[in-house]
Amino acid sequence: MARLYVGTSGWAYATWKPAFYPEKLAQKKFLNFYSSKLNAVEVNYTFRQLVKDSTILNWIADTPEHFRFTIKAHQVLTHIKRLKGADEFLQRFIGTLEGLERAGRLGPLLFQLPPNFKADQVILAEFLTCLPRTVRTAFEFRNDSWFADETWQTLRDKNVALCVAESEERNTPDIVTADFAYYRYRKPNYTPEERQAMVARIHEHLDAGRDVYAYFKHEETPEGALYAVDVLQSVAAVK
Repeated sequence: MARLYVGTSGWAYATWKPAFYPEKLAQKKFLNFYSSKLNAVEVNYTFRQLVKDSTILNWIADTPEHFRFTIKAHQVLTHIKRLKGADEFLQRFIGTLEGLERAGRLGPLLFQLPPNFKADQVILAEFLTCLPRTVRTAFEFRNDSWFADETWQTLRDKNVALCVAESEERNTPDIVTADFAYYRYRKPNYTPEERQAMVARIHEHLDAGRDVYAYFKHEETPEGALYAVDVLQSVAAVK
């Protein structure tokens, strides 16, 4: 049965009190509380540093078995090496996530390319051959030159999801390229009608047998977390 995983891109925000976190909740208990309301999180700080084994053990201990951690790929891969000659560092990066994978808690890896990285199908295809087939992967393209049939086919060839990112600056085409779907809702506000459209699209994926990962903008206000709870509950209510 296809599953829906919904969350935000981070959880350590005291400014989410009291709308999301209880006023007196200690910060060290944030993740445990968060995982009682949502079933996934997109970890962004791995973009700048490699995660420690002790941190992963703490994450696992603080969350239930059904909870998933999506990991943003390190900037060395996407912004410095720009996918070229990156195999050695890629293996090192993936090696730091073995604890999550062994525990069955690892969601997709998110590779977010910089806006000045224009489409190059050869570089992308070569990099995708280095990825382990056992780990789900999604790519977010922030240069419009990637939005083409050639890109969709390159991703489909390796069962890599297109990250459908929606922001005030750019909207990614909602194209299916893998056996799961990945959404990043980055606008600061979403109307009830917009959230209903999200729920309808999510059901289309679930009915087709595709798992869905959907993450709202984190930032300093609690709206993203509240939207995530609403969407997760709304999808469950329709079943």
